Amino acid sequence: MAQIIVERSHNLGRDAAREKADELAARLAREFGVSCQWQGDVLAVRRSGADGRIEVREDSVKVLLNLGLLLSAMGSSIQGQIERALDKALA
Repeated sequence: MAQIIVERSHNLGRDAAREKADELAARLAREFGVSCQWQGDVLAVRRSGADGRIEVREDSVKVLLNLGLLLSAMGSSIQGQIERALDKALA
């Protein structure tokens, strides 16, 4: 099992960053079949072979993702996609 951790700082404030996380979650649901549910300021994400969370803070967003055996082989590619999507969402 592989774990991906990506954290980015931002100047958006918690509410705007949460809106961006919602947009990102909608994209993940469309493109990868991910289900998402808010638990406070943490967006839990899950799909077959992967689960994790997006933690939204006042000045940062942190993505933690655990990949199952099959997705672990694509870990670096998945991490790159997450980094690019997060950078774009917080720009």
